[in-house]
Amino acid sequence: MHDTMVLLEVTDFPAISRKSLDILQVNLGYKCNQRCLHCHVNASPERTEMMSAEMIALIPEVLLARNIQKLDLTGGAPEIHEHFRELVSAAVKIGVKVIDRCNLTILFEPGQEGLAEFLAANKVEIVASLPCYSLENVDAQRGEGVFDKSIAGLQLLNSLGYGMPGSDLVLNLVFNPQGPSLPPNQQALEADYRRELRAKFDIEFNNLFALANMPIKRFGSTLVSKGQFKPYMDLLKDNFSEANLESLMCRNMVSVDWLGNLYDCDFNQLLELPVPAKGNRHLRDLLKVDIDGSDIAIADHCFACTAGQGSSCGGAL
Repeated sequence: MHDTMVLLEVTDFPAISRKSLDILQVNLGYKCNQRCLHCHVNASPERTEMMSAEMIALIPEVLLARNIQKLDLTGGAPEIHEHFRELVSAAVKIGVKVIDRCNLTILFEPGQEGLAEFLAANKVEIVASLPCYSLENVDAQRGEGVFDKSIAGLQLLNSLGYGMPGSDLVLNLVFNPQGPSLPPNQQALEADYRRELRAKFDIEFNNLFALANMPIKRFGSTLVSKGQFKPYMDLLKDNFSEANLESLMCRNMVSVDWLGNLYDCDFNQLLELPVPAKGNRHLRDLLKVDIDGSDIAIADHCFACTAGQGSSCGGAL
């Protein structure tokens, strides 16, 4: 696999700094039941990196110490972690809103019986990846059979109240382009998703998040192999929007890897680009140290978050 960090580290991206810390995003491990082309984590069924029970137990303490309002759980497939439900319950008990970045097919894996019902009972917000509303495009990006299972997962979640009018169970979908292009207008694409999913499968959801693909790890390596890395970076830079700097996700969130190390975002985590501050680069440091106002580590991949309509864990900026 091609290392894209050497192509990204020299940058003219503008310097940015943190606001207040509102979201703790935790990567519970890189093991996943899928292997997707666009995955910046390189997650797969063969990965073994998983957060320790000791680190899991530290998370609620940090949430309380820093008065953090949201816990955003990701992976891999975060639900695979044996302490996933325990962590969700602990966070909800202290009044923290939990977000689960779910690939939908995990709902039907052996050992995950009752997962959808558990998420609903704890009012966990679900952010579900569905890169298209057609079988051909989804299976091409995520693997054969993934689309049908994803649709079944959405229908199951709808049956529990997720995404339904008047329900407080939030179901958001995520779109990623299949190749080296910017995502289309999020509002227009959401209307297309809503129309197609409702007409063909009677599926409802709350919002669609349209995200740009990051030129790192598996997707970045594919770009290099195809000679598309520089053209894609040129596309991102040519569409840079300064207005998006104000709302970047890294300004009010910190990302934690499976070992407890701190990063300004999930993408920096996979590039091994730690938070710049010395002496507070680990989850346990947040028990005593406030990182508000600190500098944010940047490189050329940051242009993916500021291109066009902008891109973040919450969709367009």
